Amino acid sequence: MMLSRIAESLFWIGRYIERADGTARILDVYLQLLLEDVAVDEDTACRALLGVMGHEAPPERKLTRTDVVNFLAIDRTQTASIAYSVNAARENARRARETISTELWEVLNATYAGMPRRVNTEQVHAMFGWVRERMALASGMADATSSRDDAWSFFTLGRYIERADMVARLLATRALTEASGPSWTTILRSVGAYEAYLRTYRGVPSSTNAAEFLLLDRLFPRSILFSVRGAEQCLEDIEPRRERVGYVGAAERMLGQIRAELEFRPIQEIIDDLPTVMDKVQTTTTAVSNAVRERYFPTHNMPAWTREAS
Repeated sequence: MMLSRIAESLFWIGRYIERADGTARILDVYLQLLLEDVAVDEDTACRALLGVMGHEAPPERKLTRTDVVNFLAIDRTQTASIAYSVNAARENARRARETISTELWEVLNATYAGMPRRVNTEQVHAMFGWVRERMALASGMADATSSRDDAWSFFTLGRYIERADMVARLLATRALTEASGPSWTTILRSVGAYEAYLRTYRGVPSSTNAAEFLLLDRLFPRSILFSVRGAEQCLEDIEPRRERVGYVGAAERMLGQIRAELEFRPIQEIIDDLPTVMDKVQTTTTAVSNAVRERYFPTHNMPAWTREAS
């Protein structure tokens, strides 16, 4: 039987790897938008982005792209930042060193060592690309070197929960900047979905089709529905159901409820109410994490996204 502290560390390694990757993708898209579109008010856009990412913006001065990079990318004291997530993934890997592979540990350790403490404006895009590559390498190492046991299930559960949350945040930022925000083509490219979308819909991205793809596609691994279903499967693998009626676990119930709402609600209704629906997805992922903690890690405190800090 796995120790709860090991299971918790594996869960959070998965979450922090996915969080660093998702934050890099969101920042890359929106900072590029600010650079290219002079009509966008920089202070308003930066505040909206910080709000969606769970960071309270300082009210006393106007914000710039540099502030966003500092807050959400390289400041190791800000719990919403990429640097913090990389550090936290490495720290959790250190705690679970006897369980994870040497290859995964080396990737996370090298990424932590290589994470810059300052970055020029011209280097921001390259840094975000580097973060995505390193997180993909970490995920690939875990995928290639882990037995498909409970350790793998906790790691993958964390990834799926975080991925659903990060895609919801990306779609929420799109909804907040509908008039001047990035195109759906840009959104799809930011999550590596553009080619998969073209193979599925065979046409220029429209708001309905693109949102439907990122929300509901059962085959694309970064859709919210795929992530929710994957998280449900992980929980089933960790503790198979033996009851004849219903679900005993709160986490399974909440995932089933949000999945049912996404699957059976008309897509146009979801798009018309996108900020509210995405906020509900984010609230659900937080509640599911709390339920997982109470069920499997009852003696440990779990970090989580909040409105002030994450």
